[in-house]
Amino acid sequence: MAGVTFTQNLRGEYERLFNSCIIRAERADTVAGIITALLTDRPRYQAVEDELGVPWFFVSVIHNMESGRDFHCHLHNGDPLTVRTTHEPSGRPRRGNPPFTWEESARDALSIKGLGAGTDWSLAGTLYQLERYNGWGYRLYHTHVLSPYLWSFSNHYRSGKYVADGTWSDTAVSKQCGAAVLLRRMAESNLIGFSDQPGPSEDEAPLVVRHSNTKSGNPEVVRSAENLQEWLNTFAGIFVKKDGVPGDRTSAAYRKVTGLYLPGDPRA
Repeated sequence: MAGVTFTQNLRGEYERLFNSCIIRAERADTVAGIITALLTDRPRYQAVEDELGVPWFFVSVIHNMESGRDFHCHLHNGDPLTVRTTHEPSGRPRRGNPPFTWEESARDALSIKGLGAGTDWSLAGTLYQLERYNGWGYRLYHTHVLSPYLWSFSNHYRSGKYVADGTWSDTAVSKQCGAAVLLRRMAESNLIGFSDQPGPSEDEAPLVVRHSNTKSGNPEVVRSAENLQEWLNTFAGIFVKKDGVPGDRTSAAYRKVTGLYLPGDPRA
């Protein structure tokens, strides 16, 4: 399959999609459960990062996508470690003899993609490598659908997927949580960061206002609450009064969109 060049336009697209990604509220618990499981196995992913320079969180979400976090399967495509891979890419690893360890398989899977410490692991670079890992079929042949490998369980994806190698369905819906969606929740939870996306300094105002049923005397806080309410009102079925008070209704609307109450809400 033809490749896709990592252009400046593509970089901007990935950044816009990630920054506007909203995890569907009904999927929030599932996403949280996956991340908890990935964090439990972080030492194994971290060992791969220490050896190859591939970020642990990239390895972890690939592992979730390819084999549902099963350490008895190849990182390439989820085939069993008791034999060389039979699905694409087939015959891997070429060196050594089965059964392979998961670490041997991971080393091979990442190396044949040319991934390592010298790879661009910026936010956009990471998303590019995730889409490249799965293949460019969506981007090249089904441009009306953003790859569910990245965006399933978010506002960026509804339906359309390959149900088998080379077999497309417009109505099929991915049942897996997209890799970029997992990274988004990890970033929201301050579990990961990207070198080109520095977080706010400690003395900056919070990005999301804290829950309060009274109007703040600080004009900046009121303005932030109004901006939040204006943003919430862009979603169908949500009607929040733009009054600068981040109270119960605003917090409930925020939960409806993101799956989380505002910080400080006693219902959280």
